[in-house]
Amino acid sequence: MKNQDLFHHLHTNMRYIKTLLFLVLLFAGLISKAQNDFITLGESVFGVNHDISDTYSINFTARSRYFLYRDANIQYKQQQVDIFHFSTLKLNYNHALSFGVFYRNRDVFESGKNEIRFTQQFNYKIQKLGVRYGHRFRTEQRIIDTRTIFRQRYRFAIDFPLNGQKLDIGEAYFVGALESLLSLSKTSTPAIDQRVTFQIGWQLTEDLKLQTGLEYRLEAYNIKANHSLFVLTSAILKI
Repeated sequence: MKNQDLFHHLHTNMRYIKTLLFLVLLFAGLISKAQNDFITLGESVFGVNHDISDTYSINFTARSRYFLYRDANIQYKQQQVDIFHFSTLKLNYNHALSFGVFYRNRDVFESGKNEIRFTQQFNYKIQKLGVRYGHRFRTEQRIIDTRTIFRQRYRFAIDFPLNGQKLDIGEAYFVGALESLLSLSKTSTPAIDQRVTFQIGWQLTEDLKLQTGLEYRLEAYNIKANHSLFVLTSAILKI
């Protein structure tokens, strides 16, 4: 790699990381003013990906979510379990369409109502000098009892190896994302959410990745802001 390209590569990475860090610090300041509304949750995920063909792939994921800090107390309490499936059609190297179905169970833990969700997604990604940039547009129909919430989501994400431009077996990588969400329904005021995510992952084998990190959520901040921090752990297996 030429020195000029290397400098541009490092400068681009640092620019996006600094932006994400700035937003986390900004949101941390908001948290300090809203301690009563702040909660911390853990989220553990196990996902399985399988390529049916060169253009069609499927994903099955199980996710567990549990409280770690709530009402100014450290505690552990299961909130829900989620099971979901995605089918993805690769249009070309940079573009893909996905369709998903999602089931959430909270009733068994007496923490809320169950949910069925249908998802449509368009994903666009490009890669430059070892850095992958992703734009994800997602629409969701969340069915909770007799109420349907229509949610629109946009996420910008970057990921890159922490050693060189190519991710090799046993090496680590960084993932960062900013996501905005808009929820609409006939029975409630539109709600706007913001999420910021940082994760470090490891390519343990050719088919297995592990990731861990943090996600900050600012929910319904146009109505009454709720602040939450998620401790994320996940394993992704390719079969």
